[in-house]
Amino acid sequence: MSRKALIVGATGIVGQNLANRLLADGWAIYGLARRTVTLPRGVLPIAADVLDVEGLKAALAHLEPSHVFFCTWSRRATEHENCIVNSAMLRNVFEVLPNPGVLDHAALVTGLKHYLGPFEAYGTSAAPQTPFRESMPRLDVENFYYAQEDALFEAAERDGFSWSIHRPHTIVGYAIGNVMNIGSTLAVYATICRETGRPFVFPGSEVQWNGLTDVTDARQLARQIVWASTSAAGRNEAFNIVNGDVFRWKWLWPQLASWFGIEAAVYPRRPSSLELQMSGDAKLWREISRKYGLQEERLDVLASAWHTDADLSRLVECVTDMSKSRIAGFADYQDTPHSFFDLFERLRAERFIP
Repeated sequence: MSRKALIVGATGIVGQNLANRLLADGWAIYGLARRTVTLPRGVLPIAADVLDVEGLKAALAHLEPSHVFFCTWSRRATEHENCIVNSAMLRNVFEVLPNPGVLDHAALVTGLKHYLGPFEAYGTSAAPQTPFRESMPRLDVENFYYAQEDALFEAAERDGFSWSIHRPHTIVGYAIGNVMNIGSTLAVYATICRETGRPFVFPGSEVQWNGLTDVTDARQLARQIVWASTSAAGRNEAFNIVNGDVFRWKWLWPQLASWFGIEAAVYPRRPSSLELQMSGDAKLWREISRKYGLQEERLDVLASAWHTDADLSRLVECVTDMSKSRIAGFADYQDTPHSFFDLFERLRAERFIP
């Protein structure tokens, strides 16, 4: 195995799906996370905190990866703090590697907040023109994605490896315990609506309900990361990555409802915060879990309503251009309804939803 991967954030929604892709391709994989219990089978665990420099140095002392995949972030109270902490996390990894000269490529996963701005800046400036293209300049606001990119560029220049940056939209995929998981959040919400008779109402803005948008299947993201990391055309480039289709939530929402055997409610033409709707449902989910013998009784492990609200309450359309990577040779496509259906089927098969 000449290709040896270090996945930073290997238990997250991106890291787990990337690990599965690399395992299928025969890579040797080391998965770095603070808690490694949920690593995919076949990934070699490295338990460390990337903000603890000495602990990280000890954990990576004998590791010489050919590729580093940075798939994690840490949320702080302000974007200024996000910039400091998240750039330090990335910088620490590259500074403690014992032999950076053997590193061939490093990939960083960020997202569409590169174009939209951070959560705290939403709605404070003019709406960006869509579709989002990689050639767009940075916004004139603090953004931890920019700080991460700069740390990556600095390390690549110093140590001589190539890099790629990947900008997904809302990620749909399997990862229990992930704090940004719209798929499992909507699965739990639909299950609660079915069990209680509550209306399955779209919680987001009228713009999102009616406007065009897209999402990124975690498997599609993994495919692009591997392509860029092993292809000359992917080196030293930033790429958008979405499924390749566009949709309107008013078209998709009834299909999600149908999968769960319920009716989609009439849209009330205003946001109905999912975080507020589910704020008192922890006890109810425990009861549902025990009724059906599910694996996880803790609602907050399966559902991240705050992040789903942030995604679905935007007041701008979100359409992402994929031309750059397609021209360069990445031609994979993923059907969006099946991104959700595949996830729901796995959650049901593994007894996370009834």
